[in-house]
Amino acid sequence: MIAANTLTAATTREQILQVAQGLIQTRSYLGFSFQDVADQVGIRKASLYHHFATKEALGIEVMRAATQAFKGWTGAKTRTPEAALEAYFRMYRNGLHAGAGICPAGALAPGWDCIDEQLKLAVRELRQTQVLWLSGVLGGLAPRQPAAAAGYVFAVCQGALLSARMTGRVEDFDETIEQLKPSLAR
Repeated sequence: MIAANTLTAATTREQILQVAQGLIQTRSYLGFSFQDVADQVGIRKASLYHHFATKEALGIEVMRAATQAFKGWTGAKTRTPEAALEAYFRMYRNGLHAGAGICPAGALAPGWDCIDEQLKLAVRELRQTQVLWLSGVLGGLAPRQPAAAAGYVFAVCQGALLSARMTGRVEDFDETIEQLKPSLAR
């Protein structure tokens, strides 16, 4: 859930996006309605349509915001490849609330056949942005195939979040990542 004081400082559109992201990460895309968003923001459901014509449009904007946030995060600091990879694991663990939530992109996978093509494209863009960045980082660690290793790291992080969500234990995320690390060593 989003803290009430965070919501009051944001515009209505920002509040809607924050609430929708939280619901996607905890309930999945198919697990919430416009009414749920309206109730948490404190507006009428009809008011949501002023900002987003459809739930799909809202989902696309949540994915775009997540992609932009990741791009901002990657440009924030210059790090060694080892430090960058550790920061990525921490971002997944802490930023995506391992044990309590999952990645917004991963949250759309269970209903993949029920979402429209534009939303699928936005999810793929978030994945591709992370995999491309990871390819560069892993290239500095010298695995044989950095692009394949990047897809592997992304998939393991997604799975670790999902597993930790199922158990409610952040330690399950941590244990999975500790098993992953030796496979990435030079």
